[in-house]
Amino acid sequence: MVTAAGVLSAAMVVPDVAHAAEPAERIPLREAVARLVVADEQRDGYDRDLFKHWVDADHDGCHTRAEVLLVESVEAPETVGRCTLVGGRWHSYYDDVEVDNARGLDIDHMVPLAEAWDSGAFGWTTQRRQDYANDLDEPAALVAVTARSNRSKADQDPSTWLPPHDPAVCRYITDWVTVKIRWALAVDPVEHEVLDAEAARCPDLVVVEPA
Repeated sequence: MVTAAGVLSAAMVVPDVAHAAEPAERIPLREAVARLVVADEQRDGYDRDLFKHWVDADHDGCHTRAEVLLVESVEAPETVGRCTLVGGRWHSYYDDVEVDNARGLDIDHMVPLAEAWDSGAFGWTTQRRQDYANDLDEPAALVAVTARSNRSKADQDPSTWLPPHDPAVCRYITDWVTVKIRWALAVDPVEHEVLDAEAARCPDLVVVEPA
């Protein structure tokens, strides 16, 4: 088993993926799970405020939450003023619910901030944590879902929480593994076991992994 210190060392040398365009390869989901680093978690020192969000990274008047809502809408909302969203419709894939009011949605960090901290973000710089919390370059990283499903999930990993809509589980596992690999985050032994078992149910799915 890799130690937490080993994970920290590996994470610190990973390039700033939020800004780098890197070659990538498509690998089967179960193979991607096998490549994850397995390590014990470290919660000491976690504070949600260490991950600054939501920010307006491109200075267009829309912060990260609004940017996700605009991208993930199935019926585009109207943008009023600086970035007030009016109308629109969304599909919350965790629970297969249609939502027609943005206020009924949360933007979920696929790998929750606390879980990211436990898995290696404790050793990141302030800027890297901000980049993680506002990652618009990876579609799997942030997802608009019902407030109820997001709050049910809280900071749990797949060993204790999976989407209540069973057809969504394969997508969820794939998205989870994608984010863990993208940000060089470890998985704990129980989490890894569950990911491997769930991935076996999804033989046709692949993860895009940075080369």
